[in-house]
Amino acid sequence: MSESKALIAGAAGKTLSDDERRFFRDERPWGFILFARNIEAPEQIRDLVAAMRDSVGRPEAPVFIDQEGGRVQRLRPPLAPNYPPAARFGELYRRDRAAGLRAAWLKSRLHAFDLLQYGITADCLPVLDVPVEGAHDVIGDRAYGRDSDSVAALGRAVAEGLLSGGVLPVIKHIPGHGRAGADSHHDLPVVDTPLDELRRHDFAPFRALRDMPMAMTAHVVYTALDAERPATTSPRIIGEIIRGEIGFDGLLMSDDVSMQALSGDFAARTDAIVAAGCDVVLHCNGRMDEMRAVADRTPPLSGEAARRAEKALALLGRRDAVDESAARNEFAQLMDGVVAV
Repeated sequence: MSESKALIAGAAGKTLSDDERRFFRDERPWGFILFARNIEAPEQIRDLVAAMRDSVGRPEAPVFIDQEGGRVQRLRPPLAPNYPPAARFGELYRRDRAAGLRAAWLKSRLHAFDLLQYGITADCLPVLDVPVEGAHDVIGDRAYGRDSDSVAALGRAVAEGLLSGGVLPVIKHIPGHGRAGADSHHDLPVVDTPLDELRRHDFAPFRALRDMPMAMTAHVVYTALDAERPATTSPRIIGEIIRGEIGFDGLLMSDDVSMQALSGDFAARTDAIVAAGCDVVLHCNGRMDEMRAVADRTPPLSGEAARRAEKALALLGRRDAVDESAARNEFAQLMDGVVAV
C-alpha cells in the first residue's frame, strides 16, 4: 500500500493511451474512476479496467464509478438496466417502510451484479444529503428524502446491499450538500445555517453511517464552522466535525479536485486537500496536464490513510449467495409502477 499515491484518477477515453500508461506506472494512483466517456461495450470496459490495474501492478486497485440510478448513472442499457432515482425509494418507504428498505437494498445489490462483471469494485453511493426548500437541484431527486431519519435508513440499506454484493460504498457528500444553494461543479456553495441545525439535519445521516468504509467530502462552505474554506479543504471541519463529532474513521476522499468550487491552481488545491486531512485526492476528468499537477503534489498513501485504505479493500470479495434472477424479479415487483429515468 505504501507504494501507491493518495490519488484516484480518471482516463480520457475508452482505452489507455501510451502516455496514460506511463503516467499511471510512474505515479501509481491508489485507484481509478470511470465516467460515461470511458464506457462503450462490455469487453472494452473490462479491458480498460484491466489496463488500469496492470499499469500500477496491483490487481486489487479499486475502480470507482457513480452508479446511483436516475440522472447519475454511468452504465446504461444494454450494459446495465436503468434504475429509478433515490427519491422513488423514499416515496415507497413513506408508504411501506419495509418495502422501501428492501427495494433500496435490492437496487444496490443489483448494482453490484452490474458492476462486478466489468471489474468495477466501488460505487460512489449512497447519497446521504438531505435537501431543504430552496436548495439547488444538484441533489434533488438523488436524495432519499427530506428528513434525516429516512435518508439514514435508506442510505444504510443501499450501502449494505453493495457490501453484500462485494462492492465498496462511498457515502457522500460529507458532512452534507443538501442545503447548498449552488452546484459545486460550477460555483462554491456557502451555507449560513447555525451549527445546531446542521447537527440535527445535515450531519445526522453521516453520523448514522459512520461505520462505512469510505466517504466523499462536500465542496461546501459552512460559515458556522469555517467561513473561508469548504469542507474539503478545512482542517477544522475534517478534524472536529467529520472525524470528531460525526465519528467517521473510514477512508476520506475529496470530491473532484477539478470542480470550480475550489480555488487556486491544481497544486494549491491538492496541497489544501491534503493539509486539511483528506486521505485521498480525487481527480476525474482525465486531463493529463491537470493530473500531472495533482500527482506532483500528492503524497504516498501512508500511515492512517493507508490503514483505512487497507481496511476498505479487505471488504472486497465478501459476496453473499443471492440469486441474480430472483433479485431482479423481486425488485421489479416492489418497484412496479415506478419508472426509471
